[in-house]
Amino acid sequence: MMRNQAFRLFKYPQGKLSMDIFDMVPLSLPNLTVGEFLVRQTHICLDPVMPYWLQQRHYNSFTSTQYSESLQSYGVGEVIESLNPQFPVGAQVVGITGWHEYVLGHSEMYIVDSSLPAEAILALFYFTGLTAYIGLIKLAQPKAGETLLIANAASTLGALLGQLAKAKGLRVIGCSDSNKKCQHLVNQLGFDAAIHVNNSHSATQLSSATPNGIDIFFDNKDEPLQKLVYPQMNPFGRVIVLDKQLTHHQISHPALSCKQIQHRYLSIHGTMLSPYLEFMNESNRVMAEYLTQGKITYQVHLIEGFSHLPEALIQYFNEEAMSTLIVKF
Repeated sequence: MMRNQAFRLFKYPQGKLSMDIFDMVPLSLPNLTVGEFLVRQTHICLDPVMPYWLQQRHYNSFTSTQYSESLQSYGVGEVIESLNPQFPVGAQVVGITGWHEYVLGHSEMYIVDSSLPAEAILALFYFTGLTAYIGLIKLAQPKAGETLLIANAASTLGALLGQLAKAKGLRVIGCSDSNKKCQHLVNQLGFDAAIHVNNSHSATQLSSATPNGIDIFFDNKDEPLQKLVYPQMNPFGRVIVLDKQLTHHQISHPALSCKQIQHRYLSIHGTMLSPYLEFMNESNRVMAEYLTQGKITYQVHLIEGFSHLPEALIQYFNEEAMSTLIVKF
């Protein structure tokens, strides 16, 4: 007899996340009707956006987590029962799942090559991969030899963006908030340079790293970096604003004036994923090709055991993370 455990939000968090806001409960398994399928989840990704769901904020296509609901997440699993021919038994799927051991499948799940490691799928494919693919390929439309700057380059998304840009022949500069992360960007991921944004010499470092100006700027973190970047943007430069999470203490900083935008012929794109879901399969194919070719890599921190989900989430946000946190069970 299969059991189905789930975590729910026991009470709203007050400040930092703590173990006492989570509650593990048993759930009954569904009786399938025509068109439905059952997924045994094997891996759950703990995403940086999760505290925002817990704190009742809306983000992308997700809704905030309500009291006594099971927690939202996305994960990878195997179809173990199916009354839907499009999702046959044995298929590996990725999608929005939640903190359940077994999940009732839905039409917004995607079948992925079963030979691909689940860790790679969660680190490079699905929402992370689609965000990078849309931002770089569809919106920025890069040309070989251009210079790209990424604000939050040590994040999972920033690291993937940089690697994709290198594969496209761009000069890639990453910004981060520690020497450790900057070294990681250059030494492990192949970035051309990294800027320590909390360093008093960051402006000088940026000028030295971008002698030919900046063509593309990925503005994906709320920090006063723009005042250094925008004066170095080249004519017809592109600013892509995506996956930008709000902080508790908003920082006021100068923005570009309409005159500056006009005189530099800049384009600024803000985007959410919902209008681009039709490109998910295309994005997944591209990521699979680059992964096979060794042009992109990924770093994950793997924790074993469904029961360790809450402590893993708390640990993740109390430490300096440079990898995707995945719980396997």
